[in-house]
Amino acid sequence: MKVTRTVSDYEKWFQNKSAEASVGFVPTMGFLHRGHISLIEASKAENDFTVCSIFVNPIQFNNPEDLKNYPRNEVADLEMLEKAGCDVVFIPPYKEVYPKPVTISFAFPGLDDVMEGEHRPGHFNGVAVVVSRLFEIIRPNLAYFGKKDYQQWMIIDNMTHLKFPGITIKGMPIVREEDGLAMSSRNARLSKEEREIAPLLYEVLKRSRDLLVDFSPAEVCNHCKKMINNSGMLRTEYFTIADAHTLVPIEKITANQKPVAFVAAWLGNVRLIDNLELF
Repeated sequence: MKVTRTVSDYEKWFQNKSAEASVGFVPTMGFLHRGHISLIEASKAENDFTVCSIFVNPIQFNNPEDLKNYPRNEVADLEMLEKAGCDVVFIPPYKEVYPKPVTISFAFPGLDDVMEGEHRPGHFNGVAVVVSRLFEIIRPNLAYFGKKDYQQWMIIDNMTHLKFPGITIKGMPIVREEDGLAMSSRNARLSKEEREIAPLLYEVLKRSRDLLVDFSPAEVCNHCKKMINNSGMLRTEYFTIADAHTLVPIEKITANQKPVAFVAAWLGNVRLIDNLELF
């Protein structure tokens, strides 16, 4: 496994590979878990080479404390990637990713102003900027993103169609712990007591599917918020049932819709998100 830390080092590797060889790309912010490794494995199955980046992107954090507390462990990350068979790791400092002041901005009306976009202003612009920059550097054929960040996956897919039509975006299934909690680097910040209650989010998401048989989406969302908040520890930021393709909240379930339940909640000082495709 080759570790590169500068654009020029990566460029040397890229120029030495066969021009016909396909590159799969998994961008991450490090502190890897089995969910990230599932993306590496998917890339390896479909490409000649797999590249993973590790870069904690400051411009996508709207909360400075969240950036400060974001977990990091480069040694463990590299061990996991090598074991998974990753070919190249790109671990750049800030100046390699942003050698000049960032002036580019993105807007995705209807996609970036609801749910995460509503509660984390500027977040998706920061995500689109860094992914755009990494695509310019890595030049992949395919790029892999987990659907735990469903809204992010949709926005990146949208951006890629507009700016990088030669790259295919693959949205991959959520990887969960045995108790249902969606894997996330932030889970490491949960206390033992918080970790025990965290799987309730997934249980409520599953419950929303059953409730839709007898109740409207709005009624289901209200009931699910109460279930979460009544835990005494979780505090709901939003619970929404929206269309999978537009993210527009669904008022009434119809045959041609694909509803997805989305949730964000605070557990202590840790913000958790999850989603479930209902039908």
